[in-house]
Amino acid sequence: HSLGGGVVGPVVEGYDAHVAAERMRVDFVANASHELRTPLASIIGYAETLADEAGDDPDLRRRFLRIVGDEARRMQRLVEDLLSLSRIEADKYRLPDQPLDLALLIEEVCAEFAAAGDPRAGDVACTVDPDLPPVTGDRAQLSQLLHNLVGNAMKYGRPGTPVIVTAGRHRGGVRVAVADRGDGVAAEHLPRLTERFYRIDAGRSRTVGGTGLGLAIVKHIAERHRGRLDLQSTLGVGTTIAVTFPAAESAVIKG
Repeated sequence: HSLGGGVVGPVVEGYDAHVAAERMRVDFVANASHELRTPLASIIGYAETLADEAGDDPDLRRRFLRIVGDEARRMQRLVEDLLSLSRIEADKYRLPDQPLDLALLIEEVCAEFAAAGDPRAGDVACTVDPDLPPVTGDRAQLSQLLHNLVGNAMKYGRPGTPVIVTAGRHRGGVRVAVADRGDGVAAEHLPRLTERFYRIDAGRSRTVGGTGLGLAIVKHIAERHRGRLDLQSTLGVGTTIAVTFPAAESAVIKG
């Protein structure tokens, strides 16, 4: 209480929360700017070189143009992920209200990866409980969650090792898990993997095409669907990321 009898505690707590939120916003803008600046600087550098003497060498020109294209696509992926994150956060207080056949969606996503022509497409193995109950969900967002999880496992799992997708009943809900056979993640990094732009090895993330937002998007989608995210990893063995959703109250499935 203040000297005048007013309540100070809630005001201070509200101010602290505001300061923390503002700090997060500033950090996010700074990180996003940095992530965009790096490929942009590369594009400008190679474009300027092409405008000079390097443009006269056909082999060098093709090589530089390929790099410019790669960096532009990297920027495109980052912008798309930033927009996705923004849309998900804007919807976070609007809970999905339509029952969804998650088993069918998982099978569709696995089929998409198999048909995509990726060198690791044959490593994806899906096992789905045929009696999986429906969940209440946003189809587009849950599809993005699944694509992010499977794509992440394909990037960080060792070539030729399986990416195992499973879905089954779990404590009255539905548990979807994606496991890779990669290098694994040290325990101290696990709690931070869903932070925006958090990377254990920034160089490797850029090599495999990561934006640093994939698991942050997964976390926000899971939260909007009242799901629970669980990350487990063993160094030298691999990582399993699971999301448990509550089952839909209604059995009438749409979409």
